[in-house]
Amino acid sequence: MSSWKSLLLRIGDKCSEYSSSSEFKDHIETCYGALRRELEHSSNDILPFLLQCAEQLPHKIPLYGTVVGLLNLEDEDFVKKIVENTQTSYQEALDSGNCDRIRILMRFLTVLMCSKVLQPASLVVVFETLLSSAATTVDEEKGNPSWQACADFYVTCILSCLPWGGAELGEQVPEEIERVMVGIQAYLSIRRHTSDSGLSFFEDDEPGGDLVEKDFLEDLWERIQVLSSNGWKVESVPRPHLSFEAQLVAGKSHEFGPISCPEQPDLPSTISAVAYGKQKHEAELKYPQRTRRLNIFPASKTEDLQPIDRFVVEEYLLDVLLFLNGCRKECASFMVGLPVPFRYEYLMAETIFSQLLLLPQPPFKPIYYTLVIMDLCKALPGAFPAVVAGAVRALFDKIADLDMECRTRLILWFSHHLSNFQFIWPWEEWAYVLDLPNWAPQRVFVQEVLEREVRLSYWDKIKQSIENAPALEELLPPKGGPNFKYSLEDGGERTEQHAISAEISNKVKGRQTAHEIISLIEENIYPAHGLEVTLSVVVQTLLDIGSKSFTHLITVLERYGQVIAKICPDQDKQVMLIAEVSSYWKNNAQMTSIAIDRMMGYRLISNLAIVRWVFSPENIEQFHISDRPWEILRNAVSKTYNRITDLRKEISSLKKGVISAEEAASKAKAALEAAESKLTLVEGEPVLGENPVRLKRLKTQAEKAEEEEVSIHDSLQAKEALLARALDENEVLFLSLYKNFSNVLVERLPDASRAGTLQALKSIHGDSMAVDLEESSTMEVDDENGRPKKSQLNGSKASNIYNVGEKEQWCLSTLGYVKAFSRQYASEIWPHIEKLDAEVLTEDVHPLFRKAVYSGLCRLSNEV
Repeated sequence: MSSWKSLLLRIGDKCSEYSSSSEFKDHIETCYGALRRELEHSSNDILPFLLQCAEQLPHKIPLYGTVVGLLNLEDEDFVKKIVENTQTSYQEALDSGNCDRIRILMRFLTVLMCSKVLQPASLVVVFETLLSSAATTVDEEKGNPSWQACADFYVTCILSCLPWGGAELGEQVPEEIERVMVGIQAYLSIRRHTSDSGLSFFEDDEPGGDLVEKDFLEDLWERIQVLSSNGWKVESVPRPHLSFEAQLVAGKSHEFGPISCPEQPDLPSTISAVAYGKQKHEAELKYPQRTRRLNIFPASKTEDLQPIDRFVVEEYLLDVLLFLNGCRKECASFMVGLPVPFRYEYLMAETIFSQLLLLPQPPFKPIYYTLVIMDLCKALPGAFPAVVAGAVRALFDKIADLDMECRTRLILWFSHHLSNFQFIWPWEEWAYVLDLPNWAPQRVFVQEVLEREVRLSYWDKIKQSIENAPALEELLPPKGGPNFKYSLEDGGERTEQHAISAEISNKVKGRQTAHEIISLIEENIYPAHGLEVTLSVVVQTLLDIGSKSFTHLITVLERYGQVIAKICPDQDKQVMLIAEVSSYWKNNAQMTSIAIDRMMGYRLISNLAIVRWVFSPENIEQFHISDRPWEILRNAVSKTYNRITDLRKEISSLKKGVISAEEAASKAKAALEAAESKLTLVEGEPVLGENPVRLKRLKTQAEKAEEEEVSIHDSLQAKEALLARALDENEVLFLSLYKNFSNVLVERLPDASRAGTLQALKSIHGDSMAVDLEESSTMEVDDENGRPKKSQLNGSKASNIYNVGEKEQWCLSTLGYVKAFSRQYASEIWPHIEKLDAEVLTEDVHPLFRKAVYSGLCRLSNEV
C-alpha cells in the first residue's frame, strides 16, 4: 500500500505510520505533507480514496475535513472536485434512499464547512431542502403522512450534524441556523408522535410509561437544545481545525451545488387505514430507525456523559459496526480507540446489545455481534468481561418483561458466548430458579441456555460446567440418544413389528431401491397391519438408519424419501409423520428440528402440517416452558419466506436478462436486415444481399438471439407462476397460523373485562396470592439465608414476576410469540391483511390477541 494511503487510513490511530505521536495536529500535518507531495501526479487516485476513507471511517471525519481544508490552500481546483464529487454522491444517495450514505455525507459537509472549504450558506441550503421535503411529506393536504419515516430521517440527519458544526454555524450564519431550528420545531409540532410499542425491547403497555414519553427524534431534538444552550460544547467531537484556524481562513470557500429530494409515493386514490398502514410499513422498511436505546445499566454508570455525548458515541460505535463488519479484529480495535476523552465501556455494551436485540431484526446476523463481544472481551480483559456479565445479570433480572424475540436471541447469544469461554459462569447465583415454578421466565431462560450449550458441546461437559450448582442438572435436557421403538438390543419381547423393522433395515443396508421397498410395503406390510403401524415402523426404521449423523439422515431422505412420500401423501398423514419424528428424537430437540426441517425441504412435509402439529394438544402445553415447538414453527415459516425471497431474486435477475436478450435479439435482427438489403456484385452481376458466408453467420446469430430471448421469457413466466403459487400458499399458511393462535388463546384468555391489558393479565393470579404472601414470612427467611446476596429476589418486582399463574404465563408467552411472528413476517402479512381482518381479526376476537398482532405489524389500533 502506498505510504500516503496508509497515512490516510491510520490518521488518528496509535500506529507505526505515525511513530509514537498521538496528537491529532501532528497526524494531520504528516498526512497533509504526504498528500501535498503526491498531489501533482496522483490526484486522480487521492480524490476517490480520500472520499472513501471519509465515508467508511466516519468517526475520523473531523481529521479528514481538516486535511481537505489544508489541501484547499494548496490546490483549490482539486478541493473543488472533492466538493463536486461529494455533491454527486449525495444526490445519488438521496435518489436511492441510501440512509447511511446520506447521513455520513451530511456530516462530512458540516466538517468541510468548519474547515472553510464549504460556504456556511450552502450547508444551510442543504438543511432547508431536507426540512422543506420533510414538512411537505407530513402535510396532510400536500404530502403523504404515511411516509413520515422518511421525513423523520431527513430531520434526524440535520440534527445529527450539529454536534460537528453547530458552533461554527452559530458564529458565521446565526440568523440562518436559527431559521433552521425554528423550522425543525415547527416540523415536530405537525408530525405524528411515533409509538415504538411493537418494537420496544420490553413489554410495557401501560399509558404514561417511560417508553412512550419521547420517541427517538423528540429525544434527539431535546439533546440538541441542551447542546445549544451549553454553547455547542461537545467533548466527544474532536475539533482539529481549530489548531489550523489561522491558516484555513485564507482558503477559498466553495459553493455546494443544488440538491433535490425524491418525491414520495402519492396517497392511494381510496384512502383507508389499511392502505395507510401498508405505505407506512413500506416507508419504515426503507428508512428504518437506526437504533433503539436499551438502558441496561443504572444511570450512575453513564451519568458523567452529557446527553449529546451519549448520542455521538453511539453514532461512532454504530458506524464502526457498519463499515467494519467483515473485519472483526479491526472492528474491535476501532471500537476501543474512539476519539473521546472519557471511558465508555458501559455505553459500548448497551449499544452492541441494542443492535443484537434490535427489532424487527438486527442490521447484521447475530453471530457478528457475538464475535465482536468476544473480541472486545479479549481487547479489554480488565474491564469488558465484567461489563458484559453485568449486562447479562441486568437482562436476566428483567427477563419476564423482555420481548419473546429478544429473549430467544439472548438465549442463543449467551450460550454461544459461553461456549467460547469454556462455559464458565457463576451458575450458583441463579440456582434459586429451581425454587420457582417451571413456567417462570427466569427458570425457562436457564433451562434453554443449558439446552443450547449441550448442542454446542456435549452433555457431560455442560454438567461439569454447573458443578458449583449441581442441582441445576434437573434443567439439563435428557442425556439419552434416539428413542427407537423397534430396537433389538434391549432384550425386550420381539414382536412381529420388530421383525418388519429388521427386514426393512436389511433391505436398505442391502441397497434395495425405494421402488422395491414401496412394493414390499404395499404388498405385505400395509394390508396386514394398516396405516398407523406401517407408518410408525417404516419412519422409525429409516430415522434409525439415518441417526448416526446429519449426513446419514440426508442420505436416507434422498434415497428413500419416495417411500415416506408414498405413505404420507396428505396433510393428516404428514402430521402423524411429524409425531413419529418427534417421538424418535424426543430426547434431542436439535435433531427433531433438523429432521423436520429437512423433510420440509424435500417436500415430504408441508408447512400447514407443521402448523397443525405445533398446535396439537401435547405441544400447546409446552408453549410457555419450552422453545421446542416454537423453533420448529419458526423454521417452517422461515423456509416458506426464504423460498419466496429466492423466487423474487430470480425473477428480478431474469427481468434484467430479458431486457438484455431483447436488445441482443434486436441488434442481431437489425444487422441481418441491413446485410440482406445491401446490393453486392456476384460474377459481375448485382445481387441483393451481402457475402453469402457472412449472411449465413448473421442469420445463425439472429436465430440464436431469438431463441435465447424466448427461453428467458419462458423461464420468467415459469418463475412468476411459481411465485404466484407460493404467495397463495403463504396466504393460506398465515391464515392457518393466526386461526390456530386465535383458537388456543380464546380458550385460555380470561374475559376481556378482567384482562384488557397485559398488566391486568399478570396481576390476576398475583391478587389472589397477595394475602398468602403477606401472612407468610418463611419464604423471605429462606431467601436471605439460603441464597447468595446477588440472587435475592427484590421485593414487589419479584412477586410481580413470579406470582403469575401458569395459565396467565401461558397466555403471556403465546401472545409474545404472536407479536414476534407478526413483526418478523410483517412484509408477507400486510398484502393479506384484508383477508386476515375478515377471517381472523373479527370484532369478537379477544382484544389482547388483536393488540399483539397490531403491535407486531406496527399497525395503529384504529386501522380496522
